[in-house]
Amino acid sequence: MVHNQTSSAPASRADITLSFAETVRARRSFRAFKPEPVADGLMRDLLLDAQQAPSNCNTQPWNMHVVSGAKRDELSRALHAANDARRLTPDFNWDEGGFRGRYDERRREQGAIYYSNLGVTRDDHEARARAASVNFSFFGAPHVALLFMPLVGDGVRVAGDLGMYGQTFLLALASRKLGGVPQTVLGLYAQTVRDVLGICDDLKLLYGISFGHPDETAPANRVRMGRDDLGQSVTFHT
Repeated sequence: MVHNQTSSAPASRADITLSFAETVRARRSFRAFKPEPVADGLMRDLLLDAQQAPSNCNTQPWNMHVVSGAKRDELSRALHAANDARRLTPDFNWDEGGFRGRYDERRREQGAIYYSNLGVTRDDHEARARAASVNFSFFGAPHVALLFMPLVGDGVRVAGDLGMYGQTFLLALASRKLGGVPQTVLGLYAQTVRDVLGICDDLKLLYGISFGHPDETAPANRVRMGRDDLGQSVTFHT
């Protein structure tokens, strides 16, 4: 086996401005972006950082498709059309109603805060639909990354690997004062994405990440979602 000793190191680290602790706390889901694209060299550095993510047996099962420019616009139009027609083609089941207890409370809290920031009331269904459709314009981001995976067994372990890859990519963005937002909703239109990008059916779409330079003045980005105390999610055994 030949190991490439050079491809894993970014060309330059001068653009990284945050420490690890600062990066973790700076990372958030942005839902409004400025139009200017990420520079090519910086894009390469971000992807090289993401490539360092761990995976089961070093299988590195992620297949990342970064879509920009005219192809991004084409994909957006196709997704809007599929959404308008309710033409869902998910590779994996998604059931929001399956959340119970505190999990469901957190989900509802996030939605309430987001729509409130946009000035959309709960009973204004038309406005809520318009706000939700912004997912398919990638929240104005100049780039969207689609994360595909091979289906191995029940897919859970490979999906876990893609989760670690996605988080590494998001942290790479945050370290450079860029931003992204994971979008599971894009995975509900997997076949539309495959058709536009010419991707084979063997690769399954798990989620997407829209990313770029965040517009921190936008209403959608005014409030940062909180986190529960450690006692809600961590149990120590001694």
